[in-house]
Amino acid sequence: MTPEILARITAARAARDLSDLARQAVGTTAESISTTERIQNARRLRQMANEFLDLIVLAEGLAGAEWAEITRALGRGDAATVKGEYAEALSEWSTVTEAEEAGAGAEDLDAWYTRHREDHDPDLEKPVADLLNRH
Repeated sequence: MTPEILARITAARAARDLSDLARQAVGTTAESISTTERIQNARRLRQMANEFLDLIVLAEGLAGAEWAEITRALGRGDAATVKGEYAEALSEWSTVTEAEEAGAGAEDLDAWYTRHREDHDPDLEKPVADLLNRH
């Protein structure tokens, strides 16, 4: 498994967790919880969204995407600065060559997707496991 695929599976896991937490936030809309708890829950969602974005950027960087394109997509101005911000993570992830548990986790993510898929979502049976067949 390439580092890029591992990063994409990790990003899919982060997206699943973010979705689950967002659904829970909707479920607590009418609950009487403290202001602090409501704000902390929202902050956790934002933190998870930022982590998801970082994983996507990491996967794109590992895939060889141009940093100018990544920088534009982030709405940032200096590609060298953006690349520098991700340099340590790219270096660490570049050395990862195999992760058996990530491949097994792909099936769980596909099952989660099937359970939660709406009519407007892509009609795919194995959106994550199909990554394992790419390389």
